[in-house]
Amino acid sequence: MTRTIPVLDDVVETTSSEGGFGALETSQGRLPLIAVDVRALISGLSAQTTVSQTFRNSTDVFLEATYIFPLPDRASVTSFELFVAGRRVTGLLKERGEARADYDQAIRKGHRAAIAEEERSGVFSIRVGNLPPHETVQVRLTLVGPLPVSDGEATFRFPLVVAPRYTPGIPLNGESVGLGTTSDTDHVPDASRVTPPLLLPGFPNPVRLTLEVKLDPRASAESSSDSVAAHWLAGLRSSLHATVIEAHDLLTVRLHPGERLNRDFILSFPVSGQELRTSLRFQRVSETTPHVFALTIVPPRMPAATKPTPRDVVFILDRSGSMEGWKMVAARRAIARMVDSLLDHDRFTVLAFDNSIDWPPEGKCLMAATNRLRWRTLEWLGKVDARGGTEMEPALIAAMRLWDADSSDRDRAIVFVTDGQVTGEDRLLKTIKKYGQSLPRIYCVGVDRAVNAAFLKRLSDLGKGHCELVESEDRLDHALANINRLIGKPVLTDLRVIAPEGGVTDFAPANLPDVYVDRPVTIYGRVNSDRRALRLLVSAHHPDGSDWSLELIGGVADKISEPNQTSVDGANTLLAEWGRARVRDLEDRYVCTHDSEKTVLAQQIVAASLESHTLSRFTAYVAVDDSEIVNAGGELNEVLQPVERPQGFAAKACAAALGIVPTLGKRMSRGFAASAPQVSSRDDDLLDFDDEEFQSGSVDSMLAEFTETSIDFSSASEEPEEAPIIRLVDLFLSEVIARKASELRIELSDHSLDIVHVENGRTVPRDSPPRRLFFPIMQRLCELAKIQKPQPNHSATAHFEYSFGPNKVSIQMLIDRTGPHEKIVLSIVSVNSLASSSASTRSFWK
Repeated sequence: MTRTIPVLDDVVETTSSEGGFGALETSQGRLPLIAVDVRALISGLSAQTTVSQTFRNSTDVFLEATYIFPLPDRASVTSFELFVAGRRVTGLLKERGEARADYDQAIRKGHRAAIAEEERSGVFSIRVGNLPPHETVQVRLTLVGPLPVSDGEATFRFPLVVAPRYTPGIPLNGESVGLGTTSDTDHVPDASRVTPPLLLPGFPNPVRLTLEVKLDPRASAESSSDSVAAHWLAGLRSSLHATVIEAHDLLTVRLHPGERLNRDFILSFPVSGQELRTSLRFQRVSETTPHVFALTIVPPRMPAATKPTPRDVVFILDRSGSMEGWKMVAARRAIARMVDSLLDHDRFTVLAFDNSIDWPPEGKCLMAATNRLRWRTLEWLGKVDARGGTEMEPALIAAMRLWDADSSDRDRAIVFVTDGQVTGEDRLLKTIKKYGQSLPRIYCVGVDRAVNAAFLKRLSDLGKGHCELVESEDRLDHALANINRLIGKPVLTDLRVIAPEGGVTDFAPANLPDVYVDRPVTIYGRVNSDRRALRLLVSAHHPDGSDWSLELIGGVADKISEPNQTSVDGANTLLAEWGRARVRDLEDRYVCTHDSEKTVLAQQIVAASLESHTLSRFTAYVAVDDSEIVNAGGELNEVLQPVERPQGFAAKACAAALGIVPTLGKRMSRGFAASAPQVSSRDDDLLDFDDEEFQSGSVDSMLAEFTETSIDFSSASEEPEEAPIIRLVDLFLSEVIARKASELRIELSDHSLDIVHVENGRTVPRDSPPRRLFFPIMQRLCELAKIQKPQPNHSATAHFEYSFGPNKVSIQMLIDRTGPHEKIVLSIVSVNSLASSSASTRSFWK
């Protein structure tokens, strides 16, 4: 029997039939990624997934294709394969520097090769090099990982797109380490590796997506497979349009054709008490290496109700531009609901941040949760709109500074409502970790359809809180009920795990979590290889201070045979789960520790990664097809695959996440710099302009608006029409610098106005605005250069400097009106960084 399963939220986005720049073509031909295939098998409460990516070189030159993509952050990447010319090449897991060296050597020798690297927890990149003209190759990743369980429901979440992310800091000198759209900065030195270009809306689907999930009810304990299947089938829900097929042994969920890689795929199904219980799995790895175990603790029943402890709650609201639209509405409603649920003996405040921090009228301190103060805060909250960049660090520090030294008798909590779209996750975790024992509980509410779940889970784990993800307004009420129930109320605290016979090492996580109602936790570890059984004593405290304890005994399992899985070694699967948890724990310690300890931690990460055969940020998979030389000349053209605009992201919200949307009443902020460029000496005219559409928008969105508007732009000196031109020119100049372009060319042809960037010797065209914009742009540039506009059949050159946040940019300008096509050429000579006491210069000349 086949039927359509309910969708978690049914949101339809419409797009125009017109393609945006970069949608289907590179400068050499079509984009290389043509298909993504995801196949998952859920057995018990774990999932084994294979992800296949197919690349096609439709050009006449050799390509190196790079694709930046997400994967489930708690899953272990256990294998990597390259399929090319009828051959399968198995990838080898190596230390990252060694893997890169092998890949580069293979490329120089003319061999086909591929490398898979982890850039962030949950963000990966694949490079496929020496891809011959008109050839198709496929790479395949295999993942294993546990499924989270909350409130009687298990969730398989598979992310499909890396959303635009904001990057704080000042651009670094020299070339970026990656090909992404954002420059590396002093805060995020690898931002260019996690910021893929964005496809504009309105193009046919460039990538074919297929996704299939099989659920095996036979792995559930103490229940018949038929009853489990019926239970799952009744409660199956999906975030994308999918169909479930009832087979004899398996339930199969398949996506409808035509779905896009623009949001997370989420499949939820109910879990009964029989399927979920406190347990100890203990498995053999080999005769000579330590065995691994997984201890799952299902929360006990809550003790009898006691008088609630007074709470201090700081709500942090992300109001940055990426939150525009339904996310901002949901975030405001989330905080309003939680504020309204506070009790009189609680204290609270709310802070909203973008590039700056805003507070309620009486709220720059912890306030008593009286009816009057809660009402005034809700009134203020209703006026908060999305704007600006995502400067999280100052907001988190401001929240931490609110607590008094004498408030130890109160439960302290931060509730952080955000989409998490930042690139500087490691720096933020290090900032929070500095507070040590005084760190409050941190509860994260991730609001997005392509949320940065990995970062928010790491942040909440650090604060021993909980992370709730909200992919639609329909899910908001359920998520809020969960958070309200959890704030400051764990079922068990001070968790301890002891092996009386000793020999247990490498707990993951090392900082054992607190246990919340209806949320099981799993703790991994290793034990000496000569043991045939494992006894663990688990102890903790209830909220009222009373003791709780449990004893578990597990016998070693040499191998687990799971139905309908071929060559699945149970020990290796559990080893991979331990490896992922251990690596993740060590990586968090690495980013938060002193430099003197980082070398040792890096060695431990590499050792755990290689031993468990699990990809980490210090290792990489490399696959080299050395059977033939296909590119003896060695010339290679790089292509970075653009990604979809996430569903629910407005075009201006995408620009804001990248930091290139101006803010009403403020100077423009950019994702690659903490400071904003100087707009002009006539900011008042610009900011007082009535049309809201011109008060926010990237270069492309402004060009589209100019195309549609009927405003007369014939003269840049007329008011108020001059304001959009000032904005547009400032955006052009700022984006040229952000892209590290060496030139901006604007040419007036017979039928259009052609605008291109020159980046690394490559010409990158932009959308063509109306021809009538040429002369206002020329006039504005002449004003900046303090020269007269040249007359027809004349040319002019000028040198001027442009203030850009902490930088001063030196620009050489040529205005040529002598030929059949008038043109403006802006050459970026250098950027002088004034952020430090000693200025540094970055040259753009190649």
